[in-house]
Amino acid sequence: MMRFLLLFSRQGKLRLQKWFTPLTDREKKKVIRDMMMLVLARQPRSCNFLHWKDLKIVYKRYASLYFCAGLEDQDNELLTLEVLHRYVELLDKYFGNVCELDIIFNFEKACFILDEFLMGGEILETSKVAVGVSMEEFDTLQETMEEYMSRPAY
Repeated sequence: MMRFLLLFSRQGKLRLQKWFTPLTDREKKKVIRDMMMLVLARQPRSCNFLHWKDLKIVYKRYASLYFCAGLEDQDNELLTLEVLHRYVELLDKYFGNVCELDIIFNFEKACFILDEFLMGGEILETSKVAVGVSMEEFDTLQETMEEYMSRPAY
């Protein structure tokens, strides 16, 4: 099971975090700081897998963002690398060539896509089409609510 998923920039700015196991805020901050120090200090052509404490760390850099996942010992690193790639594909499909600014300004949509794809640290939906349909329904609902809320109340 995946314990956490972090997205951070090359400059060390945290862009998105998702925790699948409960931790205190202090523990989360320590994990985030350690992950950034470990991953950002590595050479560009080095292996995408690390061992840290009792976890396996899998990370992948896409443009200026690092996608970093913490796994339990029995989990498959290559499958997690594919999960990270699938999440990037879903973001690309929705935003059209996703960049760091898309994550910053559309944070709730990036989280919604992640929630449609992963639940409790496990893959919920593997189909890009199904997640895309869910996103379209979400956007339609959001537009309907905005239209409804903009009408004057009588």
